[in-house]
Amino acid sequence: MSVEKHLLKALAPDQRDRLLAVGRETAFPQGTRIFEERESADRFWVIRSGSVTLDLRLGEGPRPMEVATLRTGDMLGWSWLFPPYAWDFGAEALSPVRTVEFDGRRVQRMCDEDPAFGYALLRVVAEILAHRVHSARSRLLDRYAPYAAGW
Repeated sequence: MSVEKHLLKALAPDQRDRLLAVGRETAFPQGTRIFEERESADRFWVIRSGSVTLDLRLGEGPRPMEVATLRTGDMLGWSWLFPPYAWDFGAEALSPVRTVEFDGRRVQRMCDEDPAFGYALLRVVAEILAHRVHSARSRLLDRYAPYAAGW
């Protein structure tokens, strides 16, 4: 299985510099809920250190189900890109986390103003999402395929 692309490493140096120029350093203590499923999504982060779990609430259970764990270099959040601009998952800091935070609307304007930058950014984000969908599919098959044999 291929390793997920890291947004900042996948962009050309001038594009990376341009994006980083509008980012700001942020930090989340361990156990912090970074965002909740269905809340308004207007930003994204690149994890500098630490780990974050993505989760999904299934029914009224006490704890959400873990979907993925993101680590150093990974992009956190993509729902700022697509209507209805609401988080599809929740996210929680598994450890102390340092990030670079980006305002989604500002980055969208940058993409509109410079189509080459926008295309490069969206292509990398699409590759990241495709990798995550493939990984989630593999985990689900590993977990549930043995039970599907009786269908």
